[in-house]
Amino acid sequence: MKVIVIGGTRFIGRAIVEELASAGHEVLIVHRGVLEPDDLPPVRHLHAARTELAAHRDELVAFQPEAAIDCRALTRADSEAALDVLPGGLRLVVISSIDVYRAFGAVNEDRETDPVPLDESSPVRSTRYPLRGVMPGMDEYDKLDVEDVYVARGATSVRLPMVYGEHDYQLREEYILRRLRAGRGRIPFGAGMWLHSVAYVRDVARGVHLVLKTPDTAGHVLNLCEDRTYSMRMWSQMILDAAGSDAELVRVGDDALPEDLKPTGTMSQHIAVSAHKARSMLGWTTSDPAESLQISVRWHLAHPPPNPDLDFSADDSALASV
Repeated sequence: MKVIVIGGTRFIGRAIVEELASAGHEVLIVHRGVLEPDDLPPVRHLHAARTELAAHRDELVAFQPEAAIDCRALTRADSEAALDVLPGGLRLVVISSIDVYRAFGAVNEDRETDPVPLDESSPVRSTRYPLRGVMPGMDEYDKLDVEDVYVARGATSVRLPMVYGEHDYQLREEYILRRLRAGRGRIPFGAGMWLHSVAYVRDVARGVHLVLKTPDTAGHVLNLCEDRTYSMRMWSQMILDAAGSDAELVRVGDDALPEDLKPTGTMSQHIAVSAHKARSMLGWTTSDPAESLQISVRWHLAHPPPNPDLDFSADDSALASV
């Protein structure tokens, strides 16, 4: 199958490209970067920002694609820009997020709205643009807008939770790992009872591949997440174990927690999600999280961020409060 992947050089898109290439599909990555990472499979590249896609319509058509996966549609305009230039009749997949659910909005509003696990029939947010005025450049971000545009064209929308794994530029494990690199033996921690679903990046890539091969999923939304949801404390202890660390999680009051450890304290709404629909429609399964987390932790320990935060004064204050 010939597949266009929009945004396929970083993290989730990268894993999808690797999955498709290893299965023998012919891939064209469309990305705004000028570099082509040496460790990517030998696939074709089209260097174009999303706003420039109209000027490359002929190149996209000449590739004769049968499917397209959009990994970086963040806004309605992003979605429309891609669909305006992609040839008709393609099998379409778009990467979405569980932040579309009302429960996710409730976390940001410090209230509880929904029972868990959440599934594809759970209520979505009634308000849009959750990052407006919160994160620069993200005023128009909303995966609900993205789904409105793509699903209307017969796409499958894949809703993802927190995704971890190699090449994760959001550094989801860094709240623990940065302290281990600095030799911190005691880490201030809240009650750690929050439940939030996760998914390993290579499991996600395999799920997206299965979606491509399952025409019956056209027009559907599917959650992709691990079978079990761990508490924040258990997940953090699993990161320590994967790193071979004997550092101690020290219980402190919520008001003493450093900012990056606030999610270990009291959270108003759990974000545990069910992927039963994807398992039923795709036959999709997930890796052993103990093994996949160990792969991820080892990779991130071997590839530390270039400018680590070495200020642990908030940790010292929290620990002194015990």
